[in-house]
Amino acid sequence: MRWLLAPPSTSQRWAYALTAIVTVSAAPSYAQTGAPKPRAPRVEDKNAVTTVQAEDIGGRPEREITLERDAELVKDKTRVKADTACYRQVEDEVEAKGNVKIWRFGDYFTGDELKLNMDTGKGYMLNPTYKLEANHAQGKAERINFINEDEAVVLNGTYSTCEGYNPDWYLRSNTLNLDSGRDVGTAGKTIIYFKDVPILGTPAMSFSLSGARRSGWLSPTPGFGSKNGAELTVPYYFNIAPNRDLTVYPKIISNRGMQLGASGRYLGETAGGLYQGETYIEYMPHDREYAKANPNDQSDRWMIRTNHTQDLSPSWSYGWSIRAASDDNYPNDFSKTVSSSTERQLLRELRTDYHGDFWTLTARVQKYQVLQDPESVVDPSLFVSRPYDRLPAVNFHAAQYDVAGGFDWAFDSELTRFYHPTLINGTRLVAIPQLSYPIVGPSYFVTPKVMVNLGSYQLDSYGTQKSENLSRAVPTFSLDSGLVFERDIKFGGKDMTQTLEPRLFYVNTPYRDQSRFPTFDTDAATFNFSQIFSENRFVGSDRIGDANQLTAALTSRFLDANGGEALRLAFGQRFYFRDQKVQLDSSTPVVDAHSDILLAATGRISETWTFDSAVQYNPSQSRVVSESYTAQWVPGAKKVLNLGYRYLRGSFKNIELSSQWPIFQRWYGVGRVSYSVQDKKILESLVGLEYNADCWVFRTGAQRFVTTSTKASTQIFFQLELNGLSHLGVGSPLEAMKSSIPGYQRLNEGYGR
Repeated sequence: MRWLLAPPSTSQRWAYALTAIVTVSAAPSYAQTGAPKPRAPRVEDKNAVTTVQAEDIGGRPEREITLERDAELVKDKTRVKADTACYRQVEDEVEAKGNVKIWRFGDYFTGDELKLNMDTGKGYMLNPTYKLEANHAQGKAERINFINEDEAVVLNGTYSTCEGYNPDWYLRSNTLNLDSGRDVGTAGKTIIYFKDVPILGTPAMSFSLSGARRSGWLSPTPGFGSKNGAELTVPYYFNIAPNRDLTVYPKIISNRGMQLGASGRYLGETAGGLYQGETYIEYMPHDREYAKANPNDQSDRWMIRTNHTQDLSPSWSYGWSIRAASDDNYPNDFSKTVSSSTERQLLRELRTDYHGDFWTLTARVQKYQVLQDPESVVDPSLFVSRPYDRLPAVNFHAAQYDVAGGFDWAFDSELTRFYHPTLINGTRLVAIPQLSYPIVGPSYFVTPKVMVNLGSYQLDSYGTQKSENLSRAVPTFSLDSGLVFERDIKFGGKDMTQTLEPRLFYVNTPYRDQSRFPTFDTDAATFNFSQIFSENRFVGSDRIGDANQLTAALTSRFLDANGGEALRLAFGQRFYFRDQKVQLDSSTPVVDAHSDILLAATGRISETWTFDSAVQYNPSQSRVVSESYTAQWVPGAKKVLNLGYRYLRGSFKNIELSSQWPIFQRWYGVGRVSYSVQDKKILESLVGLEYNADCWVFRTGAQRFVTTSTKASTQIFFQLELNGLSHLGVGSPLEAMKSSIPGYQRLNEGYGR
């Protein structure tokens, strides 16, 4: 027998409606399996009818309904089943006993006894178990108090995101508040168990029920390094707003003292447009180790990284990027990565950009802090040169294409004040107008171009040299041309299109004596495929190389049926028709008749293999100047093998190998080694193991990298990551693995931030 009870109205509080309908013996499928329905907004329909069902129904319909044997009540998003139940219509309240089951908004509860107000969602359940839709969390307790439709308090209970009757990990707390409306769980005195072994205790904790970010203490992170000894970081995360957060990092370093760190991020929008930024600060008020080695130096140490970009209007933006440290030794003492330990030039820049329909105006101020390697005092090869500061630099760029019958024109200019504490200072004005006329056909292109580099210098007095003004005007003519041939072929059993693309690039720039001009920001360009198709062999505006030269190149590409590039082969060389007289710091001209040969090959050998290679070969001396080879094999998910070889004559010769690979069952191995063949030593090494369970991941390993020519840093780490809760361990193995192994995939992708 089943009854439908309409909720009491305001005017007829004691009215009721009873309607007999056909008895249904089977409940809906989701009730049979206990599987939660997809989450819906947690809002009950206050006017929804209440359906009751049982084998025996009695009581007073206008007041109280008793349900015996297989009792069931349903109101909107709430369903209750039990052996017996009593429903009070006026109070809209149900009491149930014996094998009680309740479904609320996708959450599932079982227990011995239930009392619940169907209107407000307030009530309790004794000896409950529960399964939440969010994060598939589950647990059991002595009692659950339902505060409202969104919030419940678990007393002397457990919580875990593992599935199954015996979860691998769980937390046990005397009081656990689960607030689905705010997506937050808060616990009082708590112990975290792993494999039924207590591993961490805390007087209080909080976490996100869905795994989303929220304010609270993050798990303590112990660490150990060869330079600083044992470390302990206890971070606190402030989820200020959906677009703003702040993490504070108090850290105890056994060999040095207490360090404070903070990292803030923000993203937003104003009437002018978007803005975003990030700031990271570290501060140690008294470094005991540094004070011993530097008794006359300030022992307070700090580091800051901050950047910001913001649109003031659709056409106007500004931003800054600032990096600074308290002393030269800071990267060596505190860096956790190879890139940060070798960072020596810290840039501080403030800039603004304004653009029109076809032009852009940029103004910026740049100043550098140079951190000298402490060993450069005894080894000059380690000395880091200081770049010129720009105080300020104003750049203007304008360009239009296909005007006046097909011409392209562009104009670039820069006004810069250069400052250096030990070198000559001055102001430089550069203007570069250029005009080209591209002639493009279905299988060819020809582009003649003329340009003039105009430069004016106002140099300050320097030593015995008086202040002076210098100027120059250097014209350049270039002619770029190429052909494209195609043919259909079979390659690897597939229909493909092969192209053959010869290209000739001619440049003629007359000689102008520039030996009296300083080199504020100019250096020789790296010889590669991008550079050989440029008019100037220098980077910067202080030297305009004289040229009467021709670059010849040949490229062949293999395209699949969708137009994707499967393979690219390239060959290039430059031929000189006169000596190159303009040099950086020497008047001795270069008399080579031709350049080195460039060879390159890149592509995808198969669905799993990709490679990239480049070779610079000197035919006059019959030797390789530089070469680089990289290959990557990705046969499946979380399977990657990277091989690399890099060589530059007279500088380095390195072999690199890195991988993430399943070993057996749920175990994965990760590793990286960078070996210097020239110095016969390992520059960087990483070895680790990962275990991926259904609801947790374990990582362990060690990393070692060179910080100076004679010193290295070694870090040991391990981490237990509990999905949907936190991670516990030493160091940051996940960050080390992601940064060291190209193609690395997180085992529990989707958890954490």
